[in-house]
Amino acid sequence: MIPVLVMLLLSILMPSIETSTLENEDQPQATSGRQGSLDVDCSGYTFEDLFEYDFALFNLDINDDWATGAMEAQAWVNGSKSAVVRDNLDGLFEGVPGGDDDWMSTDEREAVRSIGPKCIADMETRLGIREGIAHRGSVDWNDLEFVEDGIALDEVNLVPSGHAQERSCSSALSDPGCKEVPVTITDDLEIHLLTKEGENNNVRFDQLPNQGSSNFTLAMNITNITDARLVLTFPVEQGLRIADLGFYDDGVLQDELAAPVSEFLPDGRLRIVADVDYPLGSYPMVRNMFIDFTTQAPFTNEVPVWSSTAPPEGTIIPLGVSSGEELASTQTGMWVVDESGWNLRCNFTSADEANGWSVRMDEDANLFVTAGGTSATAQCAGVDAYGAETVEHRNYTFGKVLTIVVATVVDDEIRITWFPTNLVDSLTVTAHAHQDTRMGPSVTQIIESTNQFNLSLTGISPGEVMVKGTATSQGMEDFNFMLDLDLIKANTPPTISIETNLQGEEAEWNLDGLKFTLSGNVIDPDGQEVTLMLWICDGTTTNFDRQNLAWEIQVSIANCIQNDVQSPYDIIIKATDESGGETTRLLQVIDPNAGAVDNSGDGDSDDDDDESSGILPAPGLIATLLIGLVAAGWVSRRQD
Repeated sequence: MIPVLVMLLLSILMPSIETSTLENEDQPQATSGRQGSLDVDCSGYTFEDLFEYDFALFNLDINDDWATGAMEAQAWVNGSKSAVVRDNLDGLFEGVPGGDDDWMSTDEREAVRSIGPKCIADMETRLGIREGIAHRGSVDWNDLEFVEDGIALDEVNLVPSGHAQERSCSSALSDPGCKEVPVTITDDLEIHLLTKEGENNNVRFDQLPNQGSSNFTLAMNITNITDARLVLTFPVEQGLRIADLGFYDDGVLQDELAAPVSEFLPDGRLRIVADVDYPLGSYPMVRNMFIDFTTQAPFTNEVPVWSSTAPPEGTIIPLGVSSGEELASTQTGMWVVDESGWNLRCNFTSADEANGWSVRMDEDANLFVTAGGTSATAQCAGVDAYGAETVEHRNYTFGKVLTIVVATVVDDEIRITWFPTNLVDSLTVTAHAHQDTRMGPSVTQIIESTNQFNLSLTGISPGEVMVKGTATSQGMEDFNFMLDLDLIKANTPPTISIETNLQGEEAEWNLDGLKFTLSGNVIDPDGQEVTLMLWICDGTTTNFDRQNLAWEIQVSIANCIQNDVQSPYDIIIKATDESGGETTRLLQVIDPNAGAVDNSGDGDSDDDDDESSGILPAPGLIATLLIGLVAAGWVSRRQD
């Protein structure tokens, strides 16, 4: 039963079709899971059997082996549609304790997550590939299939945590802590299909014999996919492009539908973005999408050209390391202009390549350089997807431009000793202490030899701190750096002061003699938030009035009276900053009414009377009531 739920939940992502014929088969198949068996056949189901969704996004990256891929999918279900989904899912648990009872439980949710991959592996992806000439219709498609071991499944808000209608699960067989909500709730939810951590694929197909180097067709059955986007990324293959495409309804070409868009990524891969939909009420019409690919060069191809923003010949590309890979520039995408997409290709000497020097661009056009020494020069050009190069090839020198001798924290500043390498004569460096969203004052200095920088830690919280800045020099691209030098700013605990009145007393007593007021200031040298806590007579409170640095608190002695604690009262005030630094103040407060004698009688008293009156006057009815009321909340804010 549970596997059926999972199967159908995941059909939101990949509705089942027969891609071998690219015809929609919309009839649910019989399954033993409806009798509670865990051996469930998840084939033959479509999304429309159970789900209504607002939008679905599918991302499929074909791996370099041209035989596997990684698919990620998200489906959003909003408002009243989410109630329909929950009700449909709950109905699948007929015959299972807690199932089909109009409540969606966390047990059902966990069943979806755990058993889902096995069910998904039985389903089709709606995608097929066939090598050779352009294909349409019923041919023997090379279907993409799910790989169970590579599938991970998750959801968002299927059972909203802390919902107003949440209750403990009613079934006696429910797991401890099980919660459930009515299926009628309309809270938005999401379904996620992922690649399992540690795996690089969750789909596979028969490897293309020519691995994308010759013509092939991609087909997708989109019948009953009401609103979705497919983002398909292919491995690097020189000259791979779209040759033809089309949407077909019952075999008839539909020219009015928006065509998929293709783009070449800076890392050389081809990406296809296709918006697919199926008009509601059109079933049993079958809608298919076909995209034909080729590696044959187009009839015309413009040669890429350097832009005005590209570094000129002989420019130094600065690095912060002398070994390993580093992000060298985030502006590389603007260096070359080409309508077909381009990549930066740099040829190092054979010796430098042997030492490990190389460059690459990622799909966001960020430039990464792998250093195999202090510096190296390469000849670089912009190369488009069809192999055309910029007419001009430019020599760039890649290398480390700044060497750090020592960096330490002294008092309230960072002291750095550094100097430029032999790649540049001098550097103009602007730097500051940096920590998440906090930064210290910037300092600018020209360094031509060994120099010491002193960076203030003002405005920086205790804990790890980095050095961020920019180094510039003539003939060099700007070097933007963020240095993790294992520097720690020590924490300075807060300070507490307590004000006194004209009589030199710290406590200001109320007229009723049952509470007193303390006030003062609390300061944290590091500018962190500070929490305050007060102890008296085995009770605690954080009920402080705070305004900027000032604090005030009214303290009741009702708890002291109840516990028979006599004056003077020991008070502890503790201030704690965000980093855990603590400061404690101890004081004693004397009750001015302690030792008073009740003269309401005839003036005579025996020894017992003297002893009993030495701590507190005998309370009358009103005082007794007042004490009881105060005891219910012995520390309170001063009423304005």
